Amino acid sequence: MSELRYSYYPGCSLHASASEYDLSTREVFKALGIGLDEVPDWICCGATPAHNVDELLSLSLCAKNLELAEQVPGDMAVACAACFSRLKFAQHVLKKNDQKLRQVEQAIDAKVPLDQTVKHLLEILVQDLGTERLSQAVRKPLSGLKVACYYGCLLTRPPEVPQLDDCEAPTIMERLLQAVGAENVDWTHRMECCGANFTLSRPGVVLQLTNAVLDSAKAAGADCIMVGCPLCHGNLDIRQKEIEGVYYRSYDMPIFYLTQLVGLALGVPADRLGLDALIVSPQRLLREKMLL
Repeated sequence: MSELRYSYYPGCSLHASASEYDLSTREVFKALGIGLDEVPDWICCGATPAHNVDELLSLSLCAKNLELAEQVPGDMAVACAACFSRLKFAQHVLKKNDQKLRQVEQAIDAKVPLDQTVKHLLEILVQDLGTERLSQAVRKPLSGLKVACYYGCLLTRPPEVPQLDDCEAPTIMERLLQAVGAENVDWTHRMECCGANFTLSRPGVVLQLTNAVLDSAKAAGADCIMVGCPLCHGNLDIRQKEIEGVYYRSYDMPIFYLTQLVGLALGVPADRLGLDALIVSPQRLLREKMLL
């Protein structure tokens, strides 16, 4: 169906706590005929903590992955919003600062490919493949499924770095869901922070922030939330039962990775999308919507 091909950077989370995101990404791209070649010997990008500890280390980790990605063809495909943000941020900083660029190139003993194109999965599906071609590939439209698109902090901000979509009023997630037949809900917290890595150091803050996100989605009539970030997913899914206990609420709100919902619409069997790995089970909801 497509001649698109990408170098694929899964990042640490997708080979561990978010393995269902990796599994569903590979299955969706396979179903769409999009080539993915994993970046050989990739390393951690530093994610959200490294740049607060050592800027040179943070920039060098990202630069090394950019250099490794040159070994395989195509633009660099990234699933994790944190990885996407850090890789793009490293390029942004090094393009503007020759001194830091020289330090990083000395650290990795290689030239940094500043013009390497880094794309989130959303860009590939909505812009490169296109919503029309995606719609043509749908075998089981997500009709009747009301989805709250959750962008969080990193996908579109700061505006000069990711350049994924309008930084305050993005529509790329909504366009993706429209292409596969789901119903988008209008809600207040789609751009709000979930607390990210504070889940370890300040869990009380995360419980407060994620409760507000879940409450907003529930109030808007959403059946579920769609994310493109393992950190967001972990806070909303893994901590949901704890949040319900602290705030005396009942949400029962499945949290899907974007590739899991797209995979369902493409007719990929549920057992190849990692749905059983979700803490808040989506089985009842998907059966009610006749999607299983």
